[in-house]
Amino acid sequence: MVRALTHALEQQRLHHAYLFTGTRGVGKTTLSRILAKALNCTGPDGNGGITAQPCGQCKACQEIDSGRFVDYIEMDAASNRGVDEMAQLLDKAVYAPTSGRFKVYMIDEVHMLTNHAFNAMLKTLEEPPGHVKFILATTDPQKIPVTVLSRCLQFNLKQMPPGHIVSHLDHILAQEGIGHDGNALRLLAQAAHGSMRDALSLTDQAIAYSAGQVSEDAVRGMLGAIDQGYLVQLLDALAAEDGAAMLAIADAMADRSLSFAGALQDLGSLLHKVALAQAVPASVQDEWPEADEVRRLAGVFDAQEVQLFYQIANLGRSELALAPDEYAGFTMTLLRMLAFRPSSEPTTAQGQGGGAAPARQRGAEAAQTVDTRHATAVANAAEQAKAGAAAGPVPAPMPARAVQPVAVAEPAAAPAAVPASPEAAPARPAAGAGNGAMSPAAAALAAARQASAA
Repeated sequence: MVRALTHALEQQRLHHAYLFTGTRGVGKTTLSRILAKALNCTGPDGNGGITAQPCGQCKACQEIDSGRFVDYIEMDAASNRGVDEMAQLLDKAVYAPTSGRFKVYMIDEVHMLTNHAFNAMLKTLEEPPGHVKFILATTDPQKIPVTVLSRCLQFNLKQMPPGHIVSHLDHILAQEGIGHDGNALRLLAQAAHGSMRDALSLTDQAIAYSAGQVSEDAVRGMLGAIDQGYLVQLLDALAAEDGAAMLAIADAMADRSLSFAGALQDLGSLLHKVALAQAVPASVQDEWPEADEVRRLAGVFDAQEVQLFYQIANLGRSELALAPDEYAGFTMTLLRMLAFRPSSEPTTAQGQGGGAAPARQRGAEAAQTVDTRHATAVANAAEQAKAGAAAGPVPAPMPARAVQPVAVAEPAAAPAAVPASPEAAPARPAAGAGNGAMSPAAAALAAARQASAA
């Protein structure tokens, strides 16, 4: 963004409307004043023109810094959001600047304007007079109509990096002659969340709180920040699987009325640094207050354990509002880490031979056992094959005997019906005639018939 504005000013390719977006305290208003100075700067000798580097010494620059430049108008859209206020502003815009080169209108929190106010400024915003520049600033560009966005050159201001905030605070405190230490400034920069204005406000509060000496202990007490010593002790107790020690540390934190939500947040940040130290040891910065502890913890825990603990800490932080109270939610998170720890076996430190995971060691041992059993089975089969070959040729199997067919006798014919009279009865063959001898019953019946006939 700075590069784009610098090139535009150097090449005299100016836009009639600029839109600065970004969170609070990132410099939207400050940047609009710098741009106004660049447009109206006349140089130390009074003969300068538009420049990318305002001198800060001419009348226009000094008056803009002090808020007395009549051609630089700042309007708060939150309190002047109606169409009447916008109409008054546009009526004054047609007049030429009084003392400057351009008349610059800076409308802060422009998303607070009503739809009628936006509609009233559309025509002027699209074709403004040549001597008028509009600078719009907002923290919520989604609420601005598309018709306004399309007429502006938009720049998004990012949050300030913590390193820049620390450097700026160090410069200011040095100019004021106030003693301070680097760890205190890092805590202030972290609490500011990328907002330089918030960092300056917290610094003023820290100066008053610490009686003129900005120290780490004073800033922690003011912010209610968690001492890293508690977190390191928690991880040491977790490594030793000492649940009693973990609960004792939680009780000590509760006695000091520390925020358990902040404790889980800082614990996740510490675990993140430990994971970085395990994956990329060079990423550990020596200026970290806990750099030595991070390197040590990287050798105490396995990488899978650190990932699991990090996930449990984030989950516990999100579930803290659902717990009966913060203490219960925090202690349950610690007990969950203790219960779900993959292994209780000690791990090898990184500096002493690689730090292999116990789970991986057990898996390798199991794989080695399977391989040993397989090799043993193969050797036994080979020995049996050799023993069979030494015993001689295997005799040929006995041939199967031929199965003799079994004769099945035909079923005997059913006996003929006995006639009602002896005359009608056919003659029976004599005993012993035919295919076989008569049965005794049949012989007796035949004898009775012969006697009756005689």
